[in-house]
Amino acid sequence: MSDRPNIVMFMPDQLRADSVGAFGNPVVQTPNIDALARRGTIFRNAFSQHSLCGPSRVSMFTGWYPHVGGHRTLTNLLKPWEPNLLKSLKESGYNVAWVGQRGDTFAPGVTEASTDFAGWIVRPEFGFEPCPFPEGHKLRYSFYHGRRKHDGVVLDFDEATVQSAENWIAAGPPEPWVLFAALIFPHPPFEVEEPWFSLHSRKDIPPRAPSMLDDKPRYMRAMYDRYELARLDEDDFSEIRATYYGMISRVDDQLGRVMRAVDRAGFGARTVTAFFTDHGEYAGDFGLVEKWPAGLSECLVRNPLVIAGPGLREGQVSDEMVELIDLTPTMMELGEVAPKYTQFGKSLAPLLRGEGGAHRARAFSEGGYLTIEEHQFERARFPYDRKSAIMHEEPITMGRAVALRDRKWTYIYRLYEPPELYDRENDPLEVTNLAGRPEYAELERKSRDQILAWLCETSDVIPWEEDPRFPRLEQRPIRKET
Repeated sequence: MSDRPNIVMFMPDQLRADSVGAFGNPVVQTPNIDALARRGTIFRNAFSQHSLCGPSRVSMFTGWYPHVGGHRTLTNLLKPWEPNLLKSLKESGYNVAWVGQRGDTFAPGVTEASTDFAGWIVRPEFGFEPCPFPEGHKLRYSFYHGRRKHDGVVLDFDEATVQSAENWIAAGPPEPWVLFAALIFPHPPFEVEEPWFSLHSRKDIPPRAPSMLDDKPRYMRAMYDRYELARLDEDDFSEIRATYYGMISRVDDQLGRVMRAVDRAGFGARTVTAFFTDHGEYAGDFGLVEKWPAGLSECLVRNPLVIAGPGLREGQVSDEMVELIDLTPTMMELGEVAPKYTQFGKSLAPLLRGEGGAHRARAFSEGGYLTIEEHQFERARFPYDRKSAIMHEEPITMGRAVALRDRKWTYIYRLYEPPELYDRENDPLEVTNLAGRPEYAELERKSRDQILAWLCETSDVIPWEEDPRFPRLEQRPIRKET
C-alpha cells in the first residue's frame, strides 16, 4: 500500500463562498461541507483567477494565471503540450478518475492523457427543465425556473456523476488514486426538486447588496436593463436566492454521499478531500443574476475552499490571502509529486499542517477581452442571448480588467473604463466605489504599480525542456525546374 494519500477533489459550479454555512451563512443548510471544515481548514479569503468556468478551471489546474497562456475564453482549453495537475498526478503513479463528462477544461485528447478513467458508470437521463415563463414575463430573463416537476432522485448530470463516483470507489481502485468530481449545480437556471426546493424559508434569506450602479462598470447597468431586472421585487430575489440555496444543499448532500462511499470502502483514513468551486454568482446582489466575463465583484471570485485529510490540522480557519492556482502545487506537494514546469501557485501544505506563517500579501483575479477580439466573444441562445447581444453591441463592457485584493482593500483596474476601489473591511459587499477621491489617490497609484509588477512577473513561462540551439538538419537536394 502506498504512503501517498488518495485525493478527492469535489468541485461544484458557480458557488459563492458566503452561501455556505461554514463560511458564515446563517440560513443555508450545508452539514457535510461544515463537517469537512471541522476536520480540516477553511480558507475564507480564497479567490479564483477568473469569473468564468473554463478560464478559472484551466488556471487552477495549471498554476498559471489566465493571461499566461491566453486562457481567457470558454474555448481556449488546456492543450496536450501544456501541463495540468491530473496529468502530473497520473505520470507520478496515481490512478486518476474524472467521473462525469464536462468539456470546459481540456482540449481534445487531454482527458485521455490525464486520466485512467473518465466518463460515466451511471449515465444521466435528465437535463435542466425548459423555462416555464413566457416571453414578456418578468422572470423570463431571471434564470429562475423554480421547483422541478420530478421530486425525489432526479438522474441529472450531477446525480449521475455522484452515482458514478460511488460505484468507482466501491470497486476498490488501486491506491494511490485521485477522484475528480465536477458538478453543474448550483449554476443557473435556478431550479431544484424537493426536498431541496422548500428547504429554506424565503423570509429568512439574507439581504442583497443594493442596486447602486452609477459608479460601477458599464456591463452591470447593461445587464440590469437588458434583463429587465428592475421588474423584480424583493420577494422575487428572495425566491431566487432560496432556490439557489436549495441547489447548494443538494450539492452538500452529494458531497456527503461521496465521503461516505470513501469511508465504506476503507479509504477514509488515507484520503485528502478538497472542496472548492470555480467562481461565484450575483444571485441578486446589485439587482443582478448570473455573471460576466469581465466581472470581478467579490461575490463572483471569492470561493469556498476547504481541505482536510490525514496529517493535516483539524478545525482551522485561515484568513490568509489565497488564490485558486494554489491548488495545483498543494495537491502536488501532498501527493509527493515534483513539479516539472514553472507555476505561479503557492502550496498551502504548510498552512494545512498548522505550521503558520504568511501565505500571500494579495490575490489577483482577471477577466475580459480587447475590443479587437470582438469576433471571439460568445454568441449564445436563450437565456444567454441578451447577454451575448450586450457583448457585441457594447464591446467595452467586455474590456480587460485586473482585480487586486488584500485583507483591507480591493482595487480593480479596467482598460476601457474608470477603476474601482473598495474598503473590504467596512464595505465587504463592495458597494461603494471610492476610486477618484483625492484622499485615496496614493493608494490607487500604489495599487496600479503592484498590478504592473504582477503582470511583468507573470507575463509568460519558459519551458524547462531546452530546445537545441543548432538542431541537425537533413541536407536535401535543390529542386530544379523541369
